Formats: sequence, structure tokens, C-alpha cells
Amino acid sequence: MDQEKLGFSTNAIHAGYDPNKHEGALSTPIFCTSAYAFDSAEQAAARIGGEEEGMVYSRGGNPTVRVLEQRLAILEGAQAAVAVGSGMGAISTLAWTLLRPGDKLLVDVTLYSGTQTLVNSILPEFGIVTNVADFTRPDEVGASISRNTKLVLFESLTNPNMRMVDIKTISETVRERSEALIAVDNTYCTPYLQRPLDFGADIVLHSLTKYINGHGDVIAGVVIGSAEIVKRVRTAGMKNSTGACLSPADAYLILRGLKTLTIRMDRHCHNAQIIAEFLERSSCVKKVHYPGLQSYSQYDLARRQMKQPGGMIAFELKGGIEAGRKFINSLRLFARSLSLGDAESLALHPASMMKTVYTEEDRRDSLIDDGLVRLSVGLENVEDLLADLEHALSVLA
Repeated sequence: MDQEKLGFSTNAIHAGYDPNKHEGALSTPIFCTSAYAFDSAEQAAARIGGEEEGMVYSRGGNPTVRVLEQRLAILEGAQAAVAVGSGMGAISTLAWTLLRPGDKLLVDVTLYSGTQTLVNSILPEFGIVTNVADFTRPDEVGASISRNTKLVLFESLTNPNMRMVDIKTISETVRERSEALIAVDNTYCTPYLQRPLDFGADIVLHSLTKYINGHGDVIAGVVIGSAEIVKRVRTAGMKNSTGACLSPADAYLILRGLKTLTIRMDRHCHNAQIIAEFLERSSCVKKVHYPGLQSYSQYDLARRQMKQPGGMIAFELKGGIEAGRKFINSLRLFARSLSLGDAESLALHPASMMKTVYTEEDRRDSLIDDGLVRLSVGLENVEDLLADLEHALSVLA
């Protein structure tokens, strides 16, 4: 069956796996093995040398993990994928593969805090120069590209303040000026809501910990792109450098989560839309950042680039840090947590909960308001979530 002609939900359940090749098992088996046996010395040499397909050692590949990789590549419209032990493992493995001393990396002004630490503090120690631009301004991005720019990295949507980057425009801007590869962190959206490769990107990154797994019980990441890029990342970056391989048990859990991705995302989006509209009516709220609101500054772009507005909301409370602290401490159903994309609703106030990660200067540079609260809207009854938010806002009022 031609998987390119199948629907997204069908591929999320079936792609990359044939039960008939595994004793008819409907669920992908967990291959708990570190090494593999060979028929002969010649076969071993051929596999180790890359001349023959097949498993060699589980740091480089595992049958359970391989099904996950094939499925994610198909869902993103890519040739290949390599799954790794965490979202940061995906970003760091990509960086160690593509960048050398003297190379330049161009990033957006807003990045996930772990990515920020990597590109601003760690990579420069190895002679890699990080340039920063506001990716909502293509002219600024164009002016920041130089001959030595090898990788352009950004999120769309951005974590935690929900800025949307126009992937198509940025990709065209980069192509006009350099041969740099373009990598997009698509964690917030998943391939169900947005496929960056369709808009000109070369590489897609995910923290599989979040929506794709969806149940808060796995740490994992993935790099998705062309067969040539993924082969380099798997061999030079993951297998021989970071060693950040994914366990087969975790791959199994992610495959299980993928089967319900579409219906989960539909519910996340439904609940988030209602909550965003509620927050916009509150006198305690200064601004709501959600792609499903007409007041969202990039509403037209969101309608072009995303299938639905997603399950993440950022909003700014009047009263700054103290208002954010009071609000976050008054929640009873939303869990105070650093993660996102779980079935449970989660809330984060960066200025009070992450003050050692986001200093006042960091928040200013990353365009994060002191009163900004990030909500990962879960799958609960939306009436219960609204009641919890109303209670927490009443404390401020």
C-alpha cells in the first residue's frame, strides 16, 4: 500500500510496520538487545561498512526504534529520521554533526532555555559563533547571514511566548544568501498541525517527550530530513559523538502515543481555543498570545501555516512577576510543571519558576514579559479548566 496516499491518522497507526514480518504482532515488539549476530564475517563487514542494510549495534539502530523513525519521517513528509534520547539530544547531535570551529549558527531571539544554553554558552567554547536575529523580521535575518553561516535554527511556534516564524519566507531569505541548512523545532505543533519541510526547511526537530508521545512518561527527541543528512547525524553525531541513542522501550511508548496523536491534538486545540477566548475577556490579563485569536499579531500567518492553532497558550498578566507568582500558586487543577504536551494541563510562570534560568536580562532579550504565563492545555473537561483559571484570576482581582 502506498503510504504517501494514506491519511495522516492511518500513517500514524500503521506506517513503517508490517505485522506479518513479526509473527503477526499488531503492536511493535520491543527488541531489548544491545548487539546483533551476523551470518558470517563477510556479512558483519558489509553491515559495519554500510554496504548492507541491517542492525549492527543498538547505539546506531534498533528494530523498534527504526519503526518509530520511519513513521515519523513519513508523517513529516521526509526521507528519513534518527531518534535520540531527548529533545536536547536531537539539537546537540545535529549541532555536533553540522558545525565546525569557525562556522556560524544563526538563531532566533526566542529559544527554548536548553537550546539557548547550548548555542550561547557551550558551542562558542568550541569556536562556533552564534548570531541572533528577530526571525519575525526577514530583513534582519537576511542581514545576519554571512558566508560562514552553516545552520539556521528556530522554533515556530516559539517557547514560551508563542511568536510565529514564517517558515516559507525565512527559508527563501536564507536560500537567497547562503547554502546554510534550515532547521525548525516543530515540537509545539507536531506534524499534524504543521510540516516545516513543506515550507522550505531542510530539517525538523522534535522533543518527542511532548505531544508526539503525549503521556508524560518518556524523554526522547528526533532529527528528521533527507536521507543524506540523517545518515550523517546518525553516524557522526549520534553513534560516534553524543551516543544519545533512544531505548526500544521508550520507542514503543512513543509509537503507542502516536496512534492517538490526531484525536488528542483535536481535543488540545478545542480546549485551548475556549480558554484563550476566556482569558482575553479577563480584566487581569494584559495580552493573550494564541494563534486561534483574531487579536493574535500573526493570525493570518497562522491560518496559512498551521492546520489548527494548537494546545499552547501564552498570556501576560497585569502586575508582572508578583501577579504571575500569585496566579500560578492559586491553580488547583493545572499542574505547575516545566513540561508540555501531556494529557494533564500544565502551567509555567518563567519569571518566578525559572528565575535562575531566565534572568531579568534573559527575559528581556528573549521577549518574555515578567507576567507571562505559559499554559499547556490538556484533555480534561474544559469547564473544569475554566473554573480553575477563574479561581486563580479571582485571587488577583
